[in-house]
Amino acid sequence: MPALGRHRGADHQAVAAGSRHRRAPGAGDVFYGEGMLESAHAVAFVSATDLARARDFYEGTLGLEVQEISGFACVFRTGGATLRVTLVGELSPQPFTVFGWEVGAIADTMAGLAARGVEFARFEGMDQDPAGVWTTPGGDRVAWFRDPDGNVLSLTQFRG
Repeated sequence: MPALGRHRGADHQAVAAGSRHRRAPGAGDVFYGEGMLESAHAVAFVSATDLARARDFYEGTLGLEVQEISGFACVFRTGGATLRVTLVGELSPQPFTVFGWEVGAIADTMAGLAARGVEFARFEGMDQDPAGVWTTPGGDRVAWFRDPDGNVLSLTQFRG
């Protein structure tokens, strides 16, 4: 069976003719395997009530690359994913993480963000260290902060 994921050229015909893999409508030369989305790029959504303020935060403070700006959303590139900050009329922020990043050195990342004005959150019942980092039972380290609309964002340094 051919490898799953992106296929072009002669491999393209072999996949199209000789397997259960199908071309996704409108997906160009991208083919999806049995899991359908394992090779598709992720798009995450965060809501905001003021796109200019959100852009200042996500681009200016966090350093994300702007991909597109419209009257409906600011779209950013972060790692291998797309983050779409979508305009809403009103927002009740959730009490849990809505988006997060895996980082290699959480203390250094936190120091860099704190220097840009990011304040890290503390949560009752979480045994966080003085910097605000919680260590999971498995040894991963997590810190939280909020965007200007109160959305909870996180940093995670996985053990390993």
